[in-house]
Amino acid sequence: MPASAKILIIAGFLLVAAGVVVWLAQGHLGWLGRLPGDIRVERPGIQFYFPITTMVLISVLLSVLLWIIRKFL
Repeated sequence: MPASAKILIIAGFLLVAAGVVVWLAQGHLGWLGRLPGDIRVERPGIQFYFPITTMVLISVLLSVLLWIIRKFL
């Protein structure tokens, strides 16, 4: 099997695992997506939500996690 296929399979398993963790921790992650800096506009007939702060937080956490993994592998 080519290396790219293995990478796609591993990425798929990681996405499924992350989905299961989020699904199991629904009650404990209520603050995620409601951080200061997340833009939410609710008016009659329109709802707009842009989680800027949440995206930055997730990006930083994933960057640190990947840096740690690369450092030890």
